[in-house]
Amino acid sequence: MTTKKYRNLTIGLIATGALLAGGAGVATADATPSARAVQSGWDGVTREQVQIDFGQGWVTKAELTYPSRARRPLPLVVFLHGSGRNDMNQTLPDGKGATFVPLAQAASREGFATLRFNKRGVTDIGPVESTDPAQLTPKNPYDQIQRDAASVVRFAARSPKVDPSKIFLLGHSEGTNVAANLAADPKRFGIPKPAGVVEMGVVGLPVEQLLTFQIFGRLLAELHDEFDVNGDGQLTAVEAADGLVAQPKEVADQFRAVLLDGRKVLASTDKNHDGRIAIDAEAGAVLRKLTHIDDYPNLPDLDEYTINYAKDIARFPTVSQALPKFSGPTLMLNGENDIQTPARAAIVADAAVAAAGNKDHKLVIYPGMAHTMNITPKFHPEFGEPDKQVITEIQGWLKAHR
Repeated sequence: MTTKKYRNLTIGLIATGALLAGGAGVATADATPSARAVQSGWDGVTREQVQIDFGQGWVTKAELTYPSRARRPLPLVVFLHGSGRNDMNQTLPDGKGATFVPLAQAASREGFATLRFNKRGVTDIGPVESTDPAQLTPKNPYDQIQRDAASVVRFAARSPKVDPSKIFLLGHSEGTNVAANLAADPKRFGIPKPAGVVEMGVVGLPVEQLLTFQIFGRLLAELHDEFDVNGDGQLTAVEAADGLVAQPKEVADQFRAVLLDGRKVLASTDKNHDGRIAIDAEAGAVLRKLTHIDDYPNLPDLDEYTINYAKDIARFPTVSQALPKFSGPTLMLNGENDIQTPARAAIVADAAVAAAGNKDHKLVIYPGMAHTMNITPKFHPEFGEPDKQVITEIQGWLKAHR
């Protein structure tokens, strides 16, 4: 999900909450090793191209992998995407790699099977989207995402390659909410109780709070963090000009239009005419109007589907509300620089899990990392594959819980 103008919206939030819409999966083996597979990190791993029936006219492509020499049912990791129309790899924009491939390969090195799938409406890696509006824009989008995820888990549980009592859920952003909702009430979804849950970029707060921060609050945070060097909450013309230095042109133009008129602070923003702009009271008031945040979720830069999605996901529990109902092991990972799902949301969620009496929970906050779990600037992050630290942490956790 991306927005225009004053926004950097790349969430993959979201929950889980409906019944089963599953179907039989049709498996087609593709077990021949190739030089390409070896070079790409799949050495010693069998990759089966499978299909999973999501119901309502959609059969999705997926890939089941497992160590080639495995001779017994294996523990398995199901990968749950962030928001948006993602393919099975969660391919990143601009050729920046893929979120799930290195994690699946790491799980394979620990003897796990893995299952990755294209979301409803996605026909192939790219992602390549369907032209069918019924599949791209279902009536209750988040609810449908949960149902589809449950179909994947049920498919995995039926596979002779998989130990159904050892199915782990690994979610990123929206997928953290989906995983939490499934784990909180597996009977409702017709799935076996997950063996564990891994969360990356945790949706631990209500979606309205997260989107409000992404669209509006992060702008004030940037003014406080990068412009207001002396920390007094106000900007002189010199501070405002200095803050614009080395900013991306689009960002500099946006802030300049709010803060400066030539070498003076902008009079229309400086309401009390003291020659300084109060970040929260004065710049904040202007930014509220520019972003139309008070009209949430009916924002001018959000299309009808995204508005519908925001309303739908709000009907379901957050990670902090759902995951405490799960008694199994949990691992939460979040970037300290994440402005889509801030680290505070992960801290709140982990505290809720601990308060529920779960003794096997772990939270790791990574300095310098943003939403895609790579090291990148905070307010203007670039996409990237998960950092090696993240991969190593997940691999070790899976090994310990195998």
